[in-house]
Amino acid sequence: MLFIIPNHYTEDEAKEIINKTEKLLKKNNSDIVYREYWGKKKLAYSINQNHYGYYGLCEFNTEKINIRELNRLLGLSKEILRHQIVTIPALSDEERARLKERQEDVANKTKKEKSNPKEKLDKETDKKEVKDRKETDSKTKQKTDLKDLDEKLAGIINAKDLV
Repeated sequence: MLFIIPNHYTEDEAKEIINKTEKLLKKNNSDIVYREYWGKKKLAYSINQNHYGYYGLCEFNTEKINIRELNRLLGLSKEILRHQIVTIPALSDEERARLKERQEDVANKTKKEKSNPKEKLDKETDKKEVKDRKETDSKTKQKTDLKDLDEKLAGIINAKDLV
């Protein structure tokens, strides 16, 4: 479950709301397996005049019948701006660590490209040079082809055995 707490709460209040949400999960016979606090992030679009929110992620095991009740209770809560519960296959600790490592690698690579625009510019320059080279090669080939074609046409026109 991913949920967003409105920005008008402080950081400490947001953590208390997260604890309260986890207690709600436990009260509804859910076993919490994994949790993450992502902190304050900008929302993609404003929700009820909120432009920022505190994000929390919680993975839990529960019976299918409990999810409907959890959705209802979280939807009624004024402390939770939005929530989304999805069903995923259970991950082992090793798989979760591997997935997290892969996500961090992608994030670091993206951050490196943003922090080193010269390297990105070099890559773009290389791509442009390759494209220019291909265009030049195709123009040269086209000119050669036209020259050959003209010679063949001249040969056909000047041929005496066709008349």
